[in-house]
Amino acid sequence: MNNFLSNTELEELVEAIRTAENASTGEIRIHIDRHSTHDFAKAALDIFYELEMQKTKQRNGVLFYVNFEQRYLTIIGDEGIHKKVKQSFWDQLHDEITAGFNQKKYFTSLKEAVLKTGMELKKHFPTAENNVNELPDEISFS
Repeated sequence: MNNFLSNTELEELVEAIRTAENASTGEIRIHIDRHSTHDFAKAALDIFYELEMQKTKQRNGVLFYVNFEQRYLTIIGDEGIHKKVKQSFWDQLHDEITAGFNQKKYFTSLKEAVLKTGMELKKHFPTAENNVNELPDEISFS
C-alpha cells in the first residue's frame, strides 16, 4: 500500500479492531489520509462525521486519524467515551503512538493503541448479550 503499512498489516489492524471491540459496545475506526491538507484538525473532524462515528447508541466511537506523510495523528473520542477517560487518556495514547512512529513502528504503535482503547471501552462500556457491531470494522482512506 505504501511505505508505512503493508496490506497484511492493514488486515491485522482490522483484526485488532475486532478484538478491541469484542468485549464492549464501543466502536473503533482508523482513517488514513493520503493527501496533503493544511487543516488536518478540520479534515479529521469531517471524517469522524462522514464515518458516522457520532451515531453509536452510547456515543462511544473512537477515530484514529493518521496522515503518515505529513506526520499528523489525532484521536477523536465521541462524548460518551471522552467523559469517561478524560483528555489525559487521549494525550497519553497520542504520545505513545507518536513515539512509536518516530521509531518507524507504525503498525505496532497503532495496534497497541487500538487494543488499549478497547480495554478502556470494555471498562466503561462492557458488552451486553447480542452485542451489535454498529459500525464497519475497516480502515478507511482518503
